[in-house]
Amino acid sequence: MATLRVTGGRRLSGRVEVSGNKNAALPLIAACLLTSDECVLENVPHIKDVDVMARLLQDLGASVSGLGTSRLHVRAAELAGAAPDPRLVGRLRGSVLLMGALLARRGRVRLATPGGDFPTRRTISTHVQALVALGARVMDEEGHVLEAPEGLKPASFYLDEASVTGTETALLAAAAAPGITEIRHAACEPHVVELCRFLTAMGAPVEGAGTPTLRVHGGGKLRGVTHRIDGDYIEAGSWAVLAAVTRGEMVVAGARPEDLEPITSVMQRMGVYCEIEGDELRVYDSRLRAIRRLTTGLWPGFPSDIVSLMTVLATQAEGRTLIHDWLYELRLFALEQLSGMRADLFLCDSHRIIVTGPTPLRGKTLDSRDIRSGMALIAAALAAEGESDVLGVEIVERGYARLSERLLALGAQVERSAD
Repeated sequence: MATLRVTGGRRLSGRVEVSGNKNAALPLIAACLLTSDECVLENVPHIKDVDVMARLLQDLGASVSGLGTSRLHVRAAELAGAAPDPRLVGRLRGSVLLMGALLARRGRVRLATPGGDFPTRRTISTHVQALVALGARVMDEEGHVLEAPEGLKPASFYLDEASVTGTETALLAAAAAPGITEIRHAACEPHVVELCRFLTAMGAPVEGAGTPTLRVHGGGKLRGVTHRIDGDYIEAGSWAVLAAVTRGEMVVAGARPEDLEPITSVMQRMGVYCEIEGDELRVYDSRLRAIRRLTTGLWPGFPSDIVSLMTVLATQAEGRTLIHDWLYELRLFALEQLSGMRADLFLCDSHRIIVTGPTPLRGKTLDSRDIRSGMALIAAALAAEGESDVLGVEIVERGYARLSERLLALGAQVERSAD
């Protein structure tokens, strides 16, 4: 387990370039399995989740070059099997995206239980529902085993929830089903839209991207493409919060303005003086104020992936804020640790927390539980007086490339060590 030692009380200032969107990179890598041609992905984030997904493809027989760089070359000329390595699957929630691609390409998939954040709380029922609607059969075998020996069939169906990865799984499978597939109650997040663009370029046109109804024209020969991944708007919002909570000034570059709007609109309501010019988000020293209520929502609502960081920001804002994350039960539990830093928190239940500020924070040993709450704890440590040890920082690094290096460049006093 790696530890990040943080000496707080320093303002973070400077310029930071965000990486490509992690939540787009994983489904795009999975989509490369749909064709025997070479696909090239640019602006790939240098994070461990990408490395694990690439290793899963290599284990299946695909050629992947460029690991550790921002440009990946993927070619799945032939696939050696349809059962991804269970050890790697257990490390990555995004491995569930291989189900649709492998059914499309091989007519069969055997997947162990995907790991990652909150594995026991996230099911794959929506993914299975979509694949069954497209003609797959669930087999009575160990693990998640589905077969479509006669190929996938186009269908019209309603997803039981607007799951992002569930929608992406349905899109990947529908690209191979000859005819038009209609997916209703689809997720609308920017990374789902990006996958739609990618599949369209490959030769499976998708209509309705960014709306709850998608129409996929599948079954044609899919070709290799070159695609540049959009900047990660969640990462951009994260750096912006780090600037605001430390009273610093920062330029965060590389994310699309339309993707940032649900985040910056809330930050501005909290008194953060920020503005967007082109692909640059500028954050200035601000006097923070509480807002009555912050509730996460499906896109274009406020993203759950950044609610932990906004909770830390609320500890430094004047007044009381009720934060309600109805999507995930365990995300706010990790923030109970802030109480030991003198934060004024009241955890109502697994979905709601009341924060009263501003409260000077003090350093403490903290434990990362998932990528996003781990980054929030680092934000708290940066704002606190004294030293904090953030344990399990490798979990945070699954979503934030070169984390300690970039913090140092922005003026933070941090030191990473491995036990």
